[in-house]
Amino acid sequence: MRNWLRRKRRRKRRVVSVAGARKKLVHVCRDCHRVVEGESCAVCGSANLSSDWTGYLVIIDPRHSEVAKKMNISLPGRYALKVR
Repeated sequence: MRNWLRRKRRRKRRVVSVAGARKKLVHVCRDCHRVVEGESCAVCGSANLSSDWTGYLVIIDPRHSEVAKKMNISLPGRYALKVR
């Protein structure tokens, strides 16, 4: 029971360090899985964001990435593998 509670708390506090800057809570777009720091996604324009996500993926060249093709990603950027 304790492990379950710890994992739940950890998930809520998911943070990402951005180039050595202070850590901040980030959200992920539920539509395109892109990591977003504002209130809406700059790529698809959706405001349907989630803070419950797992897996961090950085796509540099989507034309040559098999993972980007599988996830239907056409733009470089930071993405989440799974969004709840």
